[in-house]
Order: sequence, then structure tokens, then C-alpha cells
Amino acid sequence: MNLAEVNWDLEAAGTWPVPVKIAVIVLLSAAVAGLWFWFDTRDQLVQLETVRKKEGELKQTFARKQKKAANLEEYKQQLVEMEKTFGDMLRQLPNKAEVPALLIDVSQTGLASGLEFELFQPQGEVKKDFYAELPIKVRVTGNYEQLGAFVSGLASLPRIVTVHDVAIEPIKNGDQLVMNAVLKTYRYLEEDEMAQPKSRKRGKKRGRRR
Repeated sequence: MNLAEVNWDLEAAGTWPVPVKIAVIVLLSAAVAGLWFWFDTRDQLVQLETVRKKEGELKQTFARKQKKAANLEEYKQQLVEMEKTFGDMLRQLPNKAEVPALLIDVSQTGLASGLEFELFQPQGEVKKDFYAELPIKVRVTGNYEQLGAFVSGLASLPRIVTVHDVAIEPIKNGDQLVMNAVLKTYRYLEEDEMAQPKSRKRGKKRGRRR
């Protein structure tokens, strides 16, 4: 077949040899398929990949939530135990009426250990979120064993008492020691005490508006 003898005019396409017709049809089909892919299928493939990624993320989220749901009862039990532990700790904080008795317990613990108090000075309360710190400056004298017994006795009290800013010095010409420290005990705030700061703030805001 001599291609130079073929009349390439489209109006004469019916007279083209069969191999030429097949080749032209294949080329046209490929061109149409390429255009179809570029303007339509390509965007659909991008959307498909996005959907697949989203599906993977949703599966991971579902797996995490399913795991949490499977352990829900365990989490509830842990929450109950945490609330009980918190309640036990809260009960170790005295209320306002119990503070004087606690201060007596602290001083009696020192005396029972054989110490001599040179200073026992309760300081002002320091209020926190739901409790107040009650610092007490103390200065006591005694030997090493007596000081150790005092600190151990404080730890054994039914209420929480912590020891801070400890400074121990020997007394000249003797085996006695002097200890300066700040003891901190704590009490929980009553509901009306926790509400006071909020009411004060509201009062200040109202005053500013006027």
C-alpha cells in the first residue's frame, strides 16, 4: 500500500484502505480516551484517593472509640477508686472547728518527744482552691533522737502535717540541737468560704460599671 496515493481528504475517508481506517480509528479513540481521562476521570481519581484516606482515618477513630468503649467499665471503676482516694485525703483535712485541737496535737507531739518549745507561732492562713494552708513557725530544742521522734510523730497524726524550711544548729557546749522549721497543716474550705472570692469579684465589677 502506497500512502502517497491515498486521498487524505476527510470527505474521501470512505475510500481509504482498511489498514488506514483502522489506524485513524485507533488514534481518534486514544485521543478521546485521553481527553476523557484528563477532564473527568483524573478528578474522580483524586476524589477517590481523598475518600480512601478519610476512610482510613475514620477506621482509626472507630478503633480508638471501640477500645475506649470496651474499657468503659474499667475506667468507671478507676474513677470510683480515685474519688474514694480523694475523699479519704479530704477527710484528713480538718474543718475550721477542728483546727485548735489539731494545733494542740502538734504541740503535744513535740512535748511527748521530749522537746522544749521556744517558739510556737501560728501564721495567717493561705487559701488555695479548696483548702487553706496553716503555717506554724516553731523553734524547739532537744537531741537528735528527740527531733526524729517529733517529725515521725507528726507524720503519724491522723491529720496532714508537713515540715518545711528546716534549719538545725547545735547548741554550744552541749549535745542539744535547736531546730527552726515551718510546720504546715491544712483545712478544707467551707462552701461559703469558696464562694466569697467570686462574690467579691462580682461586687468589684458592678462598682466599675457604675
